[in-house]
Amino acid sequence: MTARLWAALAAVLLGLFLGVGMPSGTPAASAAAPVASSSSDAAESVQGTLRDPDREPVEGVTVTVTQDGAEIGSATTDAEGRWSVPLPGPGAYTVTLDVAGLPEGVAPREEGGEVLDGVQVRPGASQGVIFQLGTGEVDEGGGGIPVARILQLVVDGIKFGAIIAITAVGLSLVFGTTKLINFAHGEFVTIGAVAAYFLSTSPGNLPIIIAAVLAMVVGGAVAGGFEVTLWRPLRRRGAGLIQMFIVAIGLSLLLRHLVLIVFGSRRQQYDEYSLQSALTLGPVRITPRDLIITVLAFAIMIGVAVMLQRTRIGTAMRAVNDNRDLAQASGIDVQRVILVVWVLGGALAAIGGVFFGLTQAIYSEMGFELLLLMFAGVILGGLGSAYGAMLGSLVIGLVSQLSTLWFPASLAYMWALLVMIIVLLVRPQGILGRRERVG
Repeated sequence: MTARLWAALAAVLLGLFLGVGMPSGTPAASAAAPVASSSSDAAESVQGTLRDPDREPVEGVTVTVTQDGAEIGSATTDAEGRWSVPLPGPGAYTVTLDVAGLPEGVAPREEGGEVLDGVQVRPGASQGVIFQLGTGEVDEGGGGIPVARILQLVVDGIKFGAIIAITAVGLSLVFGTTKLINFAHGEFVTIGAVAAYFLSTSPGNLPIIIAAVLAMVVGGAVAGGFEVTLWRPLRRRGAGLIQMFIVAIGLSLLLRHLVLIVFGSRRQQYDEYSLQSALTLGPVRITPRDLIITVLAFAIMIGVAVMLQRTRIGTAMRAVNDNRDLAQASGIDVQRVILVVWVLGGALAAIGGVFFGLTQAIYSEMGFELLLLMFAGVILGGLGSAYGAMLGSLVIGLVSQLSTLWFPASLAYMWALLVMIIVLLVRPQGILGRRERVG
């Protein structure tokens, strides 16, 4: 599989990604997080949670809903930043945030961002609305960008890149051992996040830490089950890579819609650690939850690296990755190694989904929206290289966050992909990839 083909695949994925629509706010750059659904007397409503750039709730701000110039209703954010306005029926509404009630130094990230036009509410739906808030800081020193703002985005980018990295490692290992482009890998992320959500809420009510571990078991079992029942039989029948790629797309659509049926379309949040006061570490601020997630993500990456370098199964994985036929001739059980790779990849994707759900929200499209960035990290770092996937994902995370210094947050993913394309033009094999002769 050449770098050019991967670049073409990235272009196709970008088209599909833009077709389903960008998320309402980019990870770590969105100042207002999605909220769990709340009950309302009306069949339809709009609701949300207002948070400042440090993800702390903003209380006492009025949100007004109008339709065709007529006021429908208003609400004031409570101590947790939550608000909800019942509606008379489905349709398109305009939601306006009263900026006069915002704390000093907090303002909409973009000019006119306090007014959201054309918010579509379906019959019986409680539509979530997100207002993106920024610091409203004035540039210091002759119009330059504040250093504190840059450092804050670097921290956010490292956190986001670390989450992408642990999900992308499995994708890279699967490609390295089987040459399969697993388009369904994003759904393993969603399955892990959803599994932890159900385990940590009623009737499970398990601590999120235990739920996350069990979600890894679920993710690994699902991935391993598909390897045994689907991918291994296809390989034995001599199915080509293109045919298997098409099967992977179909599997992705199937799993995504199954999650949509079981979990629903509304964004949800874990009950634990959803609201925390940020720690001030010099010029940057980060919540204890996000700090622990970042540290755990790097610990997981180090653990994977040690496993690949110091254990027999890790050595076998690298051997199959380098030359599958030679590894089999050397006595390595290739099928067993591939199964371990699938289980490991599914478990890593699941825990990555839990981390992403903790920092943002859980929703049925979350894995698919991360999939494009996972592919970007894998391609940028080097095809089939686990270490390259880690490094490439960190670069993607940093670029996506730092780009918000100059461009709207909704374009963050685009600039990350642009950097990937530029690097591939200069170094087609990726940062840590090796040149291979084709033909």
